[in-house]
Amino acid sequence: MRTPTPNSPHIRGRWRQIGSAAAATAALLVAGFGTAAHASAATTATHKVSAKAVAAQVAKAHVRYEKAGCGATPKAGFAACNALRVTGGTTAFMEKQAALKGVTPKTVKPNAASDSPTGYGPSDIQSAYGLADAAASNGSGETVAIVDAYDDPNAEEDLATYRSYYGLSDCTSDNGCFKKVSQTGSTTSLPSADSGWAGEESLDLDMVSATCPNCDILLVEAKSASDANLGSAVNEAVKLGAKFVSNSYGGSESSSDTSYDSSYYKHAGVAITASAGDEGYGAEYPAASRYVTAVGGTALKTSSNSRGWTESVWKTSSTEGTGSGCSSYDAKPTWQTDASCSKRMIADVSAVADPATGVSVYDSYGSDGTGWNTYGGTSASSPLIASVYALAGTPGSSDYPAEYPYAAAGTSALNDVTSGNNGTCSTSYFCTAKSGYDGPTGWGTPEGTDAFTG
Repeated sequence: MRTPTPNSPHIRGRWRQIGSAAAATAALLVAGFGTAAHASAATTATHKVSAKAVAAQVAKAHVRYEKAGCGATPKAGFAACNALRVTGGTTAFMEKQAALKGVTPKTVKPNAASDSPTGYGPSDIQSAYGLADAAASNGSGETVAIVDAYDDPNAEEDLATYRSYYGLSDCTSDNGCFKKVSQTGSTTSLPSADSGWAGEESLDLDMVSATCPNCDILLVEAKSASDANLGSAVNEAVKLGAKFVSNSYGGSESSSDTSYDSSYYKHAGVAITASAGDEGYGAEYPAASRYVTAVGGTALKTSSNSRGWTESVWKTSSTEGTGSGCSSYDAKPTWQTDASCSKRMIADVSAVADPATGVSVYDSYGSDGTGWNTYGGTSASSPLIASVYALAGTPGSSDYPAEYPYAAAGTSALNDVTSGNNGTCSTSYFCTAKSGYDGPTGWGTPEGTDAFTG
């Protein structure tokens, strides 16, 4: 299949059925509502219910989902987005809310349009990753850049809807918080619009807002999904002053990757993140670049443990789940010391990506999925991690921040993910979670910001 072209119709991926989400056993607070008004409305609807009953309800969660229209397998030299949109079923979030309210859970409609969120919101993300205090206090003056292909004409309007619902401060072009430019930096000569990439852009913008609500946001739109144009957009983001750049796309590795490294992704003093991929075990680029933080994906569920959450490797099937693996071309960075991969190993860290435990996104551009949607894929985890870097503060001017989590390896600054796999491999840790470092989840997920600063 080809990469979507400008003005192309939304390209549907295959419908997928996710099995039951693992039980969530407590955490009876109603999460996902950022404002006092929304929290109050949800809380008044709750009734007494045991943790066992909540777990039984959440265990029923199952969803259908499809690749976003920008996720078709790309031709050589192009990238696809790593976004997956829920199109049916009930998410873990919906099942938990139903259990707490004592009602039958609603289902996601075929076009996924909804008048309220059906996935995790800012309070969930901040709670799961120990970021509530940092999100309230940090991020002012920091800019997180989102790099995607093509234009989302409704990006600013949809961002405003998301932030208003969750009670976040305004982030607009008028107040200087939000800026949208082309890969050349133009605010007026933008790429052609594309509904598939618009969904990806909404996901990315909303994840920055959820994780670092005080951050400024720069959206840089490449004129196509070619590696060269996306790389040029990364360069433009850095040129415009962003110290944190998220890339929620990827494609097959090639012998050109090492030249792309030096041309586009080698930026000292800038935290650049890249999605590990959504097709299960296997390496893709730019996650394989030694100059980026490669971000894997997890299934995130509420729990009765002290953290209140638990995570495992996200896997739906042998070809559907977080990416990982040993690069065929990129040299191993000095700070990466796993024994069995002589080149760059993917991933470094991870965050929520399973569509069944997915995140809420508001998107109004395109013929389907208009309104509130739930998204998954490592397209959710990459901007989340870029925003954690922003909460941690500006990197050292000569640093490559992908190294930072390795200095915190094995400490309480990271939640070690020790269960699950993303496929079959000859070297176990390349595809299977274990204590310490593993390919699918790296050193784990954030617990606060300490693992993301030099």
